[in-house]
Amino acid sequence: MSQVALIELSHLTRTSDGKTLLDNVSISAKAGDQIALTGPSGSGKTVLLRTLAILDPADRGTIYWKGAAVIDADVPRFRSRVMYLHQQPAPKEGTVESALQEPFDLHAHRNKSYSREQMIEWLASVGKQAPFLDQQHAELSGGESQIVALLRAMQLKPNVLLLDEPTSALDADTSRKVETLLIDWVQATNDRSFIWVTHDTQQAQRVSNRTLHMADGQLEAV
Repeated sequence: MSQVALIELSHLTRTSDGKTLLDNVSISAKAGDQIALTGPSGSGKTVLLRTLAILDPADRGTIYWKGAAVIDADVPRFRSRVMYLHQQPAPKEGTVESALQEPFDLHAHRNKSYSREQMIEWLASVGKQAPFLDQQHAELSGGESQIVALLRAMQLKPNVLLLDEPTSALDADTSRKVETLLIDWVQATNDRSFIWVTHDTQQAQRVSNRTLHMADGQLEAV
């Protein structure tokens, strides 16, 4: 029996102001899939991720979660399992640690708890030490904000991460460390996947076991 996809988008079309942003796109991610999504700027990569996360509307098409079409009542739970990370995370008030703790106040994550020990371990893996947690979030660099946004999502144990150039503001060494962290995160269980937008073809090769390419709102395998 074939494995049911964690998330699947079937024949999706999206237009805006008369322009076709996504043209009959279908994509699926099964457990263990590490998908790199490449393509020129403006080709529809971010639009695709945001539509997959049900953050933007579609004109036609269906999104499936573990084989079942997602209906309106499912959306809050769906968004706790499928998380989109913006390329440029918004600054937050307070310390890094308070920003990391904040999601646990939400109803969707009421059965989860913050682990400082886990966070310190992950931070060390990307070259940051425990005092980083006490820094003011608003004073972080762009790359540091990307790291915090990533760890904030990972700790919530989603099944699918939709990553919009998550290392674009990081230096090469830290980028490699983040790549390793994310690959290890996917491979740690049998129910995780990511779709990673990147303009770096070498990064796409390092992080992926599948590569897809977008051009003019259409998707093709590489």
